[in-house]
Amino acid sequence: MKVLQNYVNGKWVYASASEQIPVHAPSSGEQIVFCPRSKVSDINSAVDAASEAFEGEKWKAFKPHERGAILFEMANMIRESSDELAHLETLDTGKPLSQARSDVEAAARYFEYYAGAADKVFGETIPVEPGILDYTIREPVGVTAHIIPWNYPLQVASRSCAAAIATGNTVVMKPAEDTPLTAVKLAEMFDRTALPDGVFNLVMGYGAEAGAALSAHPFVNHITFTGSVETGSAVMTAAARNIVPVTLELGGKSPNLVFADCDQNLAANWVVKSILQNAGQTCSAGSRLLVESSVKNAFLKKVVERMEKAVIGPGEKDPDIGPILNGTQYERIEEFMNAVYDEGGTFLLGGAREVVAGYEGGYYFQPTVIDGLSSYSKVAREEVFGPVLSVFSFDSEEEAIRLANGTDYGLVTGIWTKDIARGHKVAEKVKAGQIFINNYGAGGGIQMPFGGYKKSGFGREKGLEALRNYTQLKNVAVRVY
Repeated sequence: MKVLQNYVNGKWVYASASEQIPVHAPSSGEQIVFCPRSKVSDINSAVDAASEAFEGEKWKAFKPHERGAILFEMANMIRESSDELAHLETLDTGKPLSQARSDVEAAARYFEYYAGAADKVFGETIPVEPGILDYTIREPVGVTAHIIPWNYPLQVASRSCAAAIATGNTVVMKPAEDTPLTAVKLAEMFDRTALPDGVFNLVMGYGAEAGAALSAHPFVNHITFTGSVETGSAVMTAAARNIVPVTLELGGKSPNLVFADCDQNLAANWVVKSILQNAGQTCSAGSRLLVESSVKNAFLKKVVERMEKAVIGPGEKDPDIGPILNGTQYERIEEFMNAVYDEGGTFLLGGAREVVAGYEGGYYFQPTVIDGLSSYSKVAREEVFGPVLSVFSFDSEEEAIRLANGTDYGLVTGIWTKDIARGHKVAEKVKAGQIFINNYGAGGGIQMPFGGYKKSGFGREKGLEALRNYTQLKNVAVRVY
């Protein structure tokens, strides 16, 4: 069986230890490859290569538009290999093939977007006093660490490393050990460009080993992490010891607020899509439905009818819902479902494992709708990370806002109303990093800053705002007379 290799300083290398990590296909549970179980010495080699490349004259000599040209080349290669990448992403994550194809196009767009931004990172002149010319310069931070999650490995890897390279940094990337396949393909593509050796490095391994070593490395100058609150806190603690900034995109418990005057069919379609996307294994999943009491029953009927029709199956057959990543993630969902009974909830739909003929080794979970929970319950407040929707009702805007803000998270919120003044008013009071009015997601939102309030993290990915993660500001004051 194939054993993957790390990519360090422009070369494919095996990890220093002979230990390997088996990688399984979520749809079937079958092993597909081994990835290296990298240790501290492997992380040290990658960071040293990135540090030397950053300080080296070859990378410093690259003009901004030349960095952009490499990123444009990457976008083209991704599109040329779109079919292969989509199938690898589906094999790796289990997600439906059409969703994987969307991820591939999003990855290409990230490279394209930041390619265009590479020579448009501006400073400012600041009026201070006569005789002083004061200006700012945005410079690269240096070595950037990218710890990539398993649910959207290609998209997240592309969005962060493209922004980092556009601004002149070097990259050490650690993909999730469960889903390394498309990260390896990105490294192969970078290897075919004129990018100097050491600018992009890929090291695989367990988060508690390779990820922890990368987070704590004294030569790393910025860390981008997407994942759980618990791991994000550990990353932040390690970075603090070296006074290193972090960008954290963590969990979510995102609500859809459905008012009685909305287009109910449109809202129902999006409510369902927002929780079934990637089998609910999405930090921005619309996992809470807050619906005005006067239309609750009618609206719930629309939602349940749509979710009942959802087809469950292996990702390569392009169903509506693919598998849960692995047994560990499935058991977590099952624990939450057991808590529903203890907390007095009622299953309107689902709540159990689905066995798919021919794919009994995969962990499939039924689309689930739960009513009757208290807004203070565990299932209502904590991230389930599965196709599980909890339902609550409200009688006023104030109650809707209170419920929306009633968790430790604040990532995304959907607001459904034909009263745009109300939409703006509610958006102003909801504590979330992204607000959608009469839509949810906006086609991937390459250009739209993305990040959270509260325990959903801080800093922003996507859009021009993300470039701030990878630059530091220098102020220069010159006496001219």
